[in-house]
Amino acid sequence: MGFSYGVLNQISTNSAQKKINEASLQTITSIQTNVDLMIENVNNYSKMIFSDRNLQNLLRQGGVYSNLDTQSKVSAYLYNLMQAVPIIDSVNIFDNTGHRFSVGTQELPTFMEADIKDASWYEQVVSNKGKYILRLNGSGAFSRMGADENFVSFIRLIRDIDNTSPLGVLVINIKDDAFVQAYSNLLNQSSFEIAILDENNHIIVSDSTQDQHNAVYKEILMTNRESLEQQFQKSNSGSLTLNSGSQKYRFSYLSGGEFNWKFVSITPYNTIDSRNKSLVLLALLLLIINGSIFFFSSFIISRSIINPIHKLLRSMNKAPRGNFMKVKVERNIYEFEQLFNGYNHMIEEMDQLLTRIVEEQKMIRKAELNTLQSQIKPHFLYNTLDSITSLALSGLNDQLCEMIEALGNYYRMSVSKGLDVITVGEEIEMVRNYLKIQNIRYQDVFEAQFDVDEDCLQYPIPKLVIQPLVENALYHGIRPKGTRGTITISARSMKDEVRISISDDGVGMLEEEIMQILERKDQLKSFGLWGTMERLRIFYGNKNCIKIESELGKGMTITIIIPKG
Repeated sequence: MGFSYGVLNQISTNSAQKKINEASLQTITSIQTNVDLMIENVNNYSKMIFSDRNLQNLLRQGGVYSNLDTQSKVSAYLYNLMQAVPIIDSVNIFDNTGHRFSVGTQELPTFMEADIKDASWYEQVVSNKGKYILRLNGSGAFSRMGADENFVSFIRLIRDIDNTSPLGVLVINIKDDAFVQAYSNLLNQSSFEIAILDENNHIIVSDSTQDQHNAVYKEILMTNRESLEQQFQKSNSGSLTLNSGSQKYRFSYLSGGEFNWKFVSITPYNTIDSRNKSLVLLALLLLIINGSIFFFSSFIISRSIINPIHKLLRSMNKAPRGNFMKVKVERNIYEFEQLFNGYNHMIEEMDQLLTRIVEEQKMIRKAELNTLQSQIKPHFLYNTLDSITSLALSGLNDQLCEMIEALGNYYRMSVSKGLDVITVGEEIEMVRNYLKIQNIRYQDVFEAQFDVDEDCLQYPIPKLVIQPLVENALYHGIRPKGTRGTITISARSMKDEVRISISDDGVGMLEEEIMQILERKDQLKSFGLWGTMERLRIFYGNKNCIKIESELGKGMTITIIIPKG
């Protein structure tokens, strides 16, 4: 019970903190919007001031005291403006000769520097070329004797409206209570306090007029300066818990913007803890009652329903891995009996279906291999028989016998007792007989060279994969060349594979033609090569077993990559 109370208490506290954080961020976001709008209004007033014709003429004449009559007109204009816009405390105009002209509704802040160029912000104002900056109390350049109120200095360069040349500097000091008035209507029902910090984390203004609260703000900022600066750099908004003495505070902030001001809210934790304890106790009591009911109900349901379902699920989870295991039928509940019987029947049907699919795939694969092999079987038989007839009629008995012997050896090897897979040595021997026949038919057309490692001869290979590639090299590489060429058959044993290469020094092919063959777009032109690729793809399961290298006019090399085993 104590644990549940602690959990509910923590949940309630977290919920309250979350709501306060959300309300704080919404409020300070609205405050930032109002303050930005007020600053933009001051910016518009500054444009009205430096665009005043009398002020422009006065500064063009060289100084603010060059014409007293014009100066009095400017003073009257500024005074009337401040009467209409009470947020402005004073206006200071500095000319290019170092003189200052000030107008204020109350006691004027004293300019502490000997020359405006000595102010820490002067170089930035000049480099901004008319863009304004904001500084708390003028970054120390202004002070007000006998008063603790802050003010924000709005500083910008005065430029000639005709040629944009610099005429001086305008400083508008904004009252600190003007910021409070900008957002006071947002704090009527808020339980937290607001403060605005400048880019150096100094307090510009807070919504409380009590000195003790301002002291708390300063103490919190002083004590947690490093952690706050790290948090400000990490994120533009957020919330964190801070300590000041023995009191804990919830600190929410929103930073960023053009001047990197921070809008913060501070809420004491005792405000968060002031909630209805009876509600937590009631929720705890309901939790205990519901927990007891749930415990006994779940125990009963588990025995009658959950256990059979888990048994069924365990069997179903094994099915994707190929383990089609039936489950023992639960006969205590009719619905489960029907469900289990249906599942067992489905498992039996799936097992039979997969068996049929495997057998059908084997038959399809064998049919595809046989079809391709029958299409790739040497179609030179008829031409060879014509050559044999021609040699017989010509009385060239020696060549006739040699061709008949080679043809017999070739077909004896190609039949290979009906086997679809033979050794690399048997495939090479078949190619030797094929080239012997072709050499008799096409004398002085090509020369055959063999470079085969003995280690490769015993490895298995699909029948009739080298001969179609050799035939392709002869008919499409060497013969179109018109001169005697060379066909080289080599075989090398690698670590996990055997590489068989068929090279010729014929006419070669363009890269575009090779891509058409590899992408199976040109089946008619290079059927022997394409058919061999298809047979290897089917036999080895879509593995890329052929590599083609060619250069137009220099020949072609086709490499067959046969996995060992």
